Amino acid sequence: MTGGLFVTGTDTGCGKTEVTLGIMDNLQQQGETVLGMKPIASGAVVMDEGLRNEDALRLQRQSSLDIPYASVNPLTYQPPIAPHLAAKACGEPIRLDEILQGYARLQEMADRVVVEGVGGWHVPLGEGITLADLARALDLPMILVVGIRLGCINHALMTAECMLNSGVRFEGWVANLIDPEMLAIDDNIITLQAWLPAPCLGEIPYLEAPTPEQIAGYLDGPLLDAIQ
Repeated sequence: MTGGLFVTGTDTGCGKTEVTLGIMDNLQQQGETVLGMKPIASGAVVMDEGLRNEDALRLQRQSSLDIPYASVNPLTYQPPIAPHLAAKACGEPIRLDEILQGYARLQEMADRVVVEGVGGWHVPLGEGITLADLARALDLPMILVVGIRLGCINHALMTAECMLNSGVRFEGWVANLIDPEMLAIDDNIITLQAWLPAPCLGEIPYLEAPTPEQIAGYLDGPLLDAIQ
């Protein structure tokens, strides 16, 4: 087993789920058994089976094995608000030990577990804890999704600095174009390549309704495979 990866982003709406699905597909094309995990999801709907978050359902469908929804998304909250506020509103606090136990169970089943974070790097998860604490606890190689739009250079550099200060392994980043009207797209990406202290694993153009296979095609397979 080669372990897991943690996918975080510069902010909400940068395309973490799309890139996570693409990474899973990319690794599956290389013959690996891959499971997806979204430990925390706020913004869920009530279905016959219970609360379900659409992003987590997509990770479940992309996974190489048929695993229960609760294994993919152990902490699900209905309100579409910041996770610590959703947890407080529901009276169900976010417990890191529960997430770590769930990850360990998935790790025993697959070559890779690709974990998608929530929000940005310092989004609060509860009293005195943020996403950075979860990332440190999991101790996985980190991949940063940079949503390419106005302001992305500042967001990316600040996030990278915070990640390095947190002591995690920043192994690579993905440029994901989310604003097709943005000016100087190539120059922005070149600047990020020069300033970010990790390799660019792929440049994803603006896509109306991307599939995991499409995203996978824009990612650097060998670089992904080299991340341990």
